[in-house]
Amino acid sequence: FLSGSTRPKLTQGDIKRIPVYAPLLSQQKAIAHILGTLDDKIELNRKMNETLEAMGRAVFKEWFVDVTAKGLPRGWKTVPFDQTVEIIGGGTPKTSVAEYWDGNIPWFSVVDAPREHDVFVVDTEKKITQEGLENSSTQILPSGCTIITARGTVGKVALVGIPMAMNQSCYGLRGRVGSQGIYTYFATRMLVNELRKRAHGSVFDTITRDTLAGVEISVPPDSLVEKFEVHVAPYFERIRNNLFESRTLAAIRDALLPRLIFGELRIRITEKFAEGSA
Repeated sequence: FLSGSTRPKLTQGDIKRIPVYAPLLSQQKAIAHILGTLDDKIELNRKMNETLEAMGRAVFKEWFVDVTAKGLPRGWKTVPFDQTVEIIGGGTPKTSVAEYWDGNIPWFSVVDAPREHDVFVVDTEKKITQEGLENSSTQILPSGCTIITARGTVGKVALVGIPMAMNQSCYGLRGRVGSQGIYTYFATRMLVNELRKRAHGSVFDTITRDTLAGVEISVPPDSLVEKFEVHVAPYFERIRNNLFESRTLAAIRDALLPRLIFGELRIRITEKFAEGSA
């Protein structure tokens, strides 16, 4: 098929002569239906997460923001943000050491930050090994810890959905109150909004430990934080479960596509499976 005196090239005529395997039109429609059913369920989960996150955010605003509009209620206090959290640093194993990478420990960087309404990070693009963990400054963050990106793309906030490590461009924030970390997550998002306001249009390019110490927040009694987390925990558990389900459905969809196209799976059986998953 190649022609041309100095450089081989593929012409439109050559392309037309290349045989391509294609299922019958009826099979193509059936395959589209199967994959579309999985995509519809993923989209439904996304919309549900958007609603659930908005519900949790509305409760946080009502309990911890609106009530301070006319002054601090009894039992509240104002303290620097860094006094409300334990700040945890990250790190990167040497990229030149192959034994440190492609393990089974999720390793967070800014590319892994979830959409705001998805809240949780439940998977990461890169993984490290136990050896990589032990030979770098990174450490394992527990579920319920908040991650904030502090350099590069600044101000992304995520709630850790599974134990994971992170790079040095982030901070892990473990709340000193609130057993599930949901209060600290929303308080951190509120902090980021405050920092953006203070930037007054200038570049918001870094967050340091001094930054976290330089912003004061209104802190409610511990008992109110615990009550809040009990109240909204079902919303966030559902968000987390939806993310796991959507990740599984996407993996199934991507694995099914080539096998359906090449006839390795029977379409009728797969249709029933897809409809059951939805």
